[in-house]
Amino acid sequence: MRRRSQSGKGFTSSCPSVKTRHEEVGEKLLNPEDLYELDTDLPEMTGPVLLHSLDGFVDAGSTGQLVREHLLEALEHRVIARFDVDSLIDYRARRPAMTFDRDHWASYDAPELVVRLLRDDVGSPFLMLSGPEPDRLWEGFTRSVVHLVKKLDVGLVVGFHGIPMGVPHTRPVGVTSHATRPELITRNTWFDKVQVPGSAAGLLELRLGEAGHDALGLAVHVPHYLAQSAYPAAAVAALDQIVAATGLVLPNERLREAAAATDADIAEQVDGNAEVEKVVRALEQQYDAFAGAAERDSLLAESQDMPTADELGAQFERFLAEQEGPDSAP
Repeated sequence: MRRRSQSGKGFTSSCPSVKTRHEEVGEKLLNPEDLYELDTDLPEMTGPVLLHSLDGFVDAGSTGQLVREHLLEALEHRVIARFDVDSLIDYRARRPAMTFDRDHWASYDAPELVVRLLRDDVGSPFLMLSGPEPDRLWEGFTRSVVHLVKKLDVGLVVGFHGIPMGVPHTRPVGVTSHATRPELITRNTWFDKVQVPGSAAGLLELRLGEAGHDALGLAVHVPHYLAQSAYPAAAVAALDQIVAATGLVLPNERLREAAAATDADIAEQVDGNAEVEKVVRALEQQYDAFAGAAERDSLLAESQDMPTADELGAQFERFLAEQEGPDSAP
């Protein structure tokens, strides 16, 4: 493949005839550089941070999406690497949008899986990998990212997304952190050992650790009754943790304003409704009981008299749906 960025910068893809430490994926042997093209015009960077957030896996509250969009809107950036989406994406599973204009096809919304170079508020360069999570060739993709990390001398890789939890919106947003070294973890852990469906981001962190690179993951706790809605407070928490872990100087004013507006809207919907207030109080009781007892490993209450978090969340979701229905008061 050969492409050029919109800025006109050249990309190069090296495919040596002798392949080393490659893997068999299906019927094809892949060198790490086979799956991406790298801009030839790169600034000098010493140990830059690489952020990553991919669409397609769990992202409660659109946490990762909000952070990505905020950074791209607020900071200078350009694409420096492109991955071969034709090899990585199953188009029939996630069909890209096309526009039909009267009597012809006018445009095609091609997916992009790219690494961008950004600069923070003091001009320090950092990188961000974003786009759709690959449907296939996970090992080839992670090998390529690890290769890029080494090639660009990346000092720390940080992933972030939101996860639904049985927590109330009236308490501070929690974060579960995990890393390739215990020294990188600065937040309390909320889990012991658990088996979950895999993700390309999770596999990337695992492979980075095996290759001796520092990688950190941030899972922001989103009230599960708000998991399907944009929840800016979770994005603020993610950004705060990114800043704390990396030392980058990143703007957050617009996210904080959006979070305050969203929180006020939720409070307005809840205020004065006795049933919903009872739901929130019960979730607060569960949260406070967990926070006050370090030995507990779950946010679900142990009391047999208290509804489960799912039952409480279902009540809250029904209430919110009623507020948006045709019979709602103006």
